[in-house]
Amino acid sequence: MAEYGYQELLHTPEGLWDHYGRDYAEYMMIADRIMQRMHVYGYEDIKTPTFEYFDVFSKEIGTTPSRELYKFFDKEGDTLVLRPDFTPSVARCIAKYYREEKQPIRFCYEGSVFSNTSNLQGKLKESTQMGAELMNDGSVYADAEMVALLCESLLAAGLERFQITLGNVEYFKGVCDAAGMDAQTEKELREYISGKNFFAAQDLLESRGVEKKYRDQFLKITDFMGSDLELEEAAKTAPNERSKKALERLIEVYDILKAYGLQQYVSFDLTLLSKYRYYTGIIFKAYTYGVGEAVASGGRYDILLSHFGKDAAATGFMIPLDILIEARRMQHIPFDAPEDPVAVTYTDKTFREALEKVKQLRKQGVKVRLIPENIQ
Repeated sequence: MAEYGYQELLHTPEGLWDHYGRDYAEYMMIADRIMQRMHVYGYEDIKTPTFEYFDVFSKEIGTTPSRELYKFFDKEGDTLVLRPDFTPSVARCIAKYYREEKQPIRFCYEGSVFSNTSNLQGKLKESTQMGAELMNDGSVYADAEMVALLCESLLAAGLERFQITLGNVEYFKGVCDAAGMDAQTEKELREYISGKNFFAAQDLLESRGVEKKYRDQFLKITDFMGSDLELEEAAKTAPNERSKKALERLIEVYDILKAYGLQQYVSFDLTLLSKYRYYTGIIFKAYTYGVGEAVASGGRYDILLSHFGKDAAATGFMIPLDILIEARRMQHIPFDAPEDPVAVTYTDKTFREALEKVKQLRKQGVKVRLIPENIQ
């Protein structure tokens, strides 16, 4: 430490930043509004450790790649990691404390996650996430509740113009099954399609000898779908029952969202896939203008809890608070800043009198600073 000058110590490591004053007040205000919305839906707070055993985020579970994890050892030699994602942590916790519970379980959270990657492109290595998880409920109503709660959370955060795009990974997997595709080809195709690199996807399908009718089926899903009517048309030509049921599930969710009165915020994209391989059904992302990344993502993950010893359906979503705040600022959404504290000055002679005044104001809930008169 001695070799560093104080100038170097004033800076944070790459990919980290400080939050303070009005900046942090905005964070707290938005987080509070979102959390209030989650509580209205009956979700309870949950807090999991900042670091967990490596196996909680292992390759088998399908979460963040090992190379992107912050790893270290405890004194027993066990490998620990800073959490890159809340969902596996919450799943581990629920499997431990609610193993025999059959009723739906609702929890919400807020906290830091960590990504150890050098290709940041301006992304943070420590960021704040908020989210909600609904477990022990595999129904279409649970899927719709997640989308509705996300929609109302974004509205509570002050966004007015945003779109939640829905997809279903089961449709993609169904087409892969029908085409008899091997695991490696499916993995490469998933990366190309999720990255919207459709020309590379077409080349891959041709080079692997996939039949033309299935190539056309994959390329057909690249068409943007804006309504349930288009989904119904796509279901008529689905290559197998697995893909058909995936589309029918999306149509059902959309029908329930109409009952919520939120259908205007929803569209469909069958190319929507996730880097997290634990998703098993409906997935979704929310986009708004001013930022190039999604302001929320989520979906169904019915096999994740089984890795921790509990067979239970589950669904949830995550909001990257840093990106959401940036979107608000880019859209010039006004921030209702808290009032500045009242200043009460004192001298050596007037200190006790000033203190009594301050004590009375603070009892009334007024924010007060007690300031020496000679430093004004």
